[in-house]
Amino acid sequence: MRKTHLFALILLSFSVFTWAQEKQIEISEIYQGAFRTEGMDALRSMKNGTQYTVLNRNRFNQITTVDKYDYKTLNKVSTIVSSADLQGISSFSAYSFSDDERKMILSTEIEPIFRHSTLGIFYVYDIDAKEVIRISDAKIQEPTLSPDGKKVAYVKDNNIYLFNIATGETKQVTVDGVKNEIINGVTDWVYEEEFAFVRAFEWNADGSKIAFLRFDETNVPEFSMDVYGTGLYQQPHVFKYPKAGENNSIVTLHLLDVASGAITAVDLNDAYYIPRIKWKNHKNMLSVQTLNRHQNHLTMYSIDAKKGDVSVLLEEKDDAYVDITDNLTFLEDDSFIWSSEKDGWNHIYLYGEDGSLMNQITKGDWEVTKYYGYDQNEDKIYYQSTENGSINRGVYNISSGGDDKKALAVTEGTNNASFSADFTYFINTFSSAEMPPMYTLHQAINGKKVKDIKDNKQLLEKLNGYAVSPKEFSTISINGNDLNMYMIKPKDFDPAKKYPLFMYQYSGPGSQNVSNSWMGANDYWHQMLVSEGYIVACVDGRGTGLKGRDFKKVTQKELGKYEVEDQIAAAKKLSDLAYVDEQRTGIWGWSYGGFMSTNCILKGNDTFEMAIAVAPVTSWAFYDTIYTERYMQTPQENPSGYDDNSPFNYPQLLEGDYLLIHGTGDDNVHVQNSMRMIEALIQADKQFDWGIYPDKNHGIYGGNTRIHLYNKMTNFIKENL
Repeated sequence: MRKTHLFALILLSFSVFTWAQEKQIEISEIYQGAFRTEGMDALRSMKNGTQYTVLNRNRFNQITTVDKYDYKTLNKVSTIVSSADLQGISSFSAYSFSDDERKMILSTEIEPIFRHSTLGIFYVYDIDAKEVIRISDAKIQEPTLSPDGKKVAYVKDNNIYLFNIATGETKQVTVDGVKNEIINGVTDWVYEEEFAFVRAFEWNADGSKIAFLRFDETNVPEFSMDVYGTGLYQQPHVFKYPKAGENNSIVTLHLLDVASGAITAVDLNDAYYIPRIKWKNHKNMLSVQTLNRHQNHLTMYSIDAKKGDVSVLLEEKDDAYVDITDNLTFLEDDSFIWSSEKDGWNHIYLYGEDGSLMNQITKGDWEVTKYYGYDQNEDKIYYQSTENGSINRGVYNISSGGDDKKALAVTEGTNNASFSADFTYFINTFSSAEMPPMYTLHQAINGKKVKDIKDNKQLLEKLNGYAVSPKEFSTISINGNDLNMYMIKPKDFDPAKKYPLFMYQYSGPGSQNVSNSWMGANDYWHQMLVSEGYIVACVDGRGTGLKGRDFKKVTQKELGKYEVEDQIAAAKKLSDLAYVDEQRTGIWGWSYGGFMSTNCILKGNDTFEMAIAVAPVTSWAFYDTIYTERYMQTPQENPSGYDDNSPFNYPQLLEGDYLLIHGTGDDNVHVQNSMRMIEALIQADKQFDWGIYPDKNHGIYGGNTRIHLYNKMTNFIKENL
C-alpha cells in the first residue's frame, strides 16, 4: 500500500472515530436543563433612562431583592428592597412601581388560575420610609397603584376594591360579582386566552377615574372536566367556556369616579367584543377598541369621561379579520401611533388627535413584527421587522415622517431589543440557528454597540461534543408559493443512501416555525432523531405569518384545507429526492399542529406512513368562540368549513400508524377532542396508539411527564418509521 493511500485511510478512520465519539442528545438531558441557555434576568428600565432594576433571588437562603443597575457600566448601584428586611415576608416573586417610583407592589404566594391569571398575597412597600403594608388578608388579583401612589385598585371574588394606603381602609366598589356569572375588572376565560389580557380596569392620568369592563357570563355554557388528583374521588372543575357558535359573555364598559364612588355605564352601540381600553394623556379622555362577532370590523371610540360624549376615532375593516395588538401609543397631544395590515403588510401609521390619517410611517413588502415605542424628543419610532428576510428579525428606528431610517441591529438571524425608558440605550438579544443568544448594549439613536454583556459560548463548546447537525434553510415551491423550509440531515449524511423523512409543523394562522433563531426543546429532540438516521424537515405553508396579509388570510373559513394540502404536497416533493425513502414519511405536531398531522395522515394516506398528534383539535366546533370564529365564523354560518376538515368525520381514511396524546386537565383544547377521535377510529375498526396524561394541561408537563412523553413518541417513531 502506498503511503498516500495509507495516510488517507488514517484520516478517514480518524474522522469516523471522531464522529462516533460524539455523544447523542438524550431526552432526559433536554428536559432536565442540560442545554439551557444563559439569559439576562428580566430587567425593568427606570424612568431616568440610565438605570434599570432586576429581581434577584439567592438560591441558598431564598432571599429576594430588587436591585438597581447602571446601563452604561452594568454595575449594581444599590438594593431598593430586600425580603430579609421585611417583617413577615420571606421572599417575593414579582414587583411593580408606582408612576413616581417611590412605592412598589410586592407579590407573594402566587397561584395560577388559567394561562395568564393568578391569585396572590400582595404588599405595598414605601421605598423612602422603608415600610411595608399588606393590601388584603385574602388572595386577590391584579393590584395596581394609582398614578399618585396613594391607592391600590384590585379584584377579589369578581369585584373591584380600592385600598387607601395611608389609612389602611378598603372600599368595595362593585357588589354584583358572582363566580361563573358576573365578573368586574378582570377578564373571563376566553378573553384571557385569546385577547391575552387579565386586568380589565385602568386608572386615568391623575387617578380620579377608573375605567373597567364588566362580564356577564350567566348564559355562557359551562365546561366541566374531572381532576383526578390523589384522593378517593375525582373533583369536577367547572368554568364558563364558550365554544364556537355559543353565547359569549355580555361585556360592558363602566367609569368609576373615585372621589364619589359613582359608576356610569358607557353606551358603545351594542359592541360585541371590547378587547382593549386605554386612557389618553388628557385625564378625561379614554380610548376603547371594539369588534363585531366576526372580528372583521374594529372601531376605536374616543370617550369624554367628564361630558359622557362618545365619538368614533378610527375604524378598520377587513374581508377576513382585524388583529388586536398593544401597539397603540398616544403622543403628548393625543395624536397616536397605530399598526395595520391595510396595505397588505403590517405597518406603522400616524394619526391626528381627531383620528385623521397623517401618514404611513413604514412601507414595503415586509412586516413590522414588534413596535417598541416612540421617543418624542428625538422624533424616533423604534420597531422590529422582517426587512432582512421573513425568517430573520432586525431592529430599526425611523422618524414619524417616515424618513431617516436607521438599521440598529440587523445581523442575519433574530434581533430583539429592550429599550431604556428614555430610549438612550437598548439591550439587544441576538440568536440564529447557529448561534445561541448573545446580549449586547447599544446606543438607541444609532445602534452603536457600547459593550458585550453575555453570550453562550460555553453551551456552544458543550454542544461540540454532541452529534448536532445544521439547519439548512431554503424555500420549496408548493401550490404556486415559495414556502420557507428547513431540513436537518445526519452528520454522516450520504446522498447515496435512503433516509426516512420526519416532518414537523404547527401551521396555525400567522404562526412561524421556520425562523433563523436558536434551538428550543423540540429542536434538541429533532437533533436526537437526526443522529439516529432520520431527516427532519419543517415547511411553513399557506396561512402562516410574516409573508403578507393575503398569504396569511387565504385559509379564512377553511382551517385545515390549504395548510394540509401544502404539507402533503411538500412531503411528496421531498420524497422525490434521491436520498429520501418515499415509503417512510412521518409528520407530527402539537395543538394546531396535532390537528394538522391528524388530517395529513388521513387525507394524505398515500403519502404519510406515520403521524403523531399531541393535544389536537379534532373539530373546530369544540374550540372557543374568539379564536375559532375569527377564522371560521360560526358553525351555523359555515358548516362545510367545519365538517370537511374535522378528522373524526373521516376516520376510515386511516392507513398508517397513528399516535394520539392528550392531557385530561387541558382547559384549552379539551380532551373531548381526542375522545371523539378515539371513538370514531374504534367504530371505523382502525388500530392506533394513544396516551392520556392525567390532570395535565395543554403543555403536558410536570415532574417526569415530558421525559415520559418524548420517550413514548421516540419509541413510536423507531417502531413505525
